[in-house]
Amino acid sequence: MIAGGGDGSINETVAGLMRHPAEQRPALGILPLGSANDFAHGLELPMTPTAALELALTGDTRRVDVGMLDDEAFINVASGGFGAEITTSTPVGLKRLLGGGAYSLMGMLKAWNYQPFEGHLRWPEGEARVPLFMLAIGNGAQAGGGQRLAPSARIDDGLLELLFVRHFSSLGELKRIIDELENLPNDGEFVRYLRVPWVEFDSDGAFPLNLDGEPRRYRRFRASLESEALPLVVPSRCPLLRDD
Repeated sequence: MIAGGGDGSINETVAGLMRHPAEQRPALGILPLGSANDFAHGLELPMTPTAALELALTGDTRRVDVGMLDDEAFINVASGGFGAEITTSTPVGLKRLLGGGAYSLMGMLKAWNYQPFEGHLRWPEGEARVPLFMLAIGNGAQAGGGQRLAPSARIDDGLLELLFVRHFSSLGELKRIIDELENLPNDGEFVRYLRVPWVEFDSDGAFPLNLDGEPRRYRRFRASLESEALPLVVPSRCPLLRDD
């Protein structure tokens, strides 16, 4: 089958396919027609409709992982905190006018008024209680209109990329965050980047989280993967697949 639309439409399609037994799920081809098309860009799909349709009909098919946040499916990235609020609050008209750049614009307008979310994160080999500025759980690599939040992501490796950023209170700390985001340390002062099979989060309040751009709020959740859950049509040299 072929799904046309943006990241939200692809999310809804994948969620529908995941309600069927694995052996009954057809191969999914993607026709990028949204404003940001983060998942399609991460796959390096053609952005012109004709070329994208040709690939969807003739490209390679690979079985890929699907993320599960409790019982809700996501194929690309679940982003929370600051990133989720920016995506939710960006006007639709502005998104259509500017594409992915709209997210950066709204981010600059809102960053200094942002209030962090206190919460407790757990994963197989550790845990942390932090005032969160941003949280990203990636099956795919990018979200929010081209922000590469999970650059090491592969959609067929059975692992999620976990990125979380502590809240900052000064320009000096913000500079430190920017420096750490360039290197993505396993255990930085403000930034941590881990590869995990699952992660759990308990929030002190209703935490804003987007599943492939679709807004939600949770007080607690568990994110995991269903490995090789879906056949997906991809380019022959796709950066989101492991090198065989």
